[in-house]
Amino acid sequence: MISREEVKYIADFLARLELTSEEEKKYSQQLSTILEYIDKLKSVDTSEVSTTFQVGGLFNAWREDEVKNWDKDEITLALSESELVAGQIKVKKVL
Repeated sequence: MISREEVKYIADFLARLELTSEEEKKYSQQLSTILEYIDKLKSVDTSEVSTTFQVGGLFNAWREDEVKNWDKDEITLALSESELVAGQIKVKKVL
């Protein structure tokens, strides 16, 4: 079991958190449970299981930038509905 002193060390030194004594006790129990589960996983024989890095079908979604010319109506509409900053169209923040 992880001691409360170890939890205090992790919370203070690694995460800069101040914990109450109740939180120290709670996290000590929770971290101990997690480490016990990891020990159980270590005992499982995975020698016959092939290595898998991801299963979601990820692929490189990057593409080359392409310059596309707008027609005059699109340019006029974009400029009339937008604010210009240093000659560029200001857009709303995404994040």
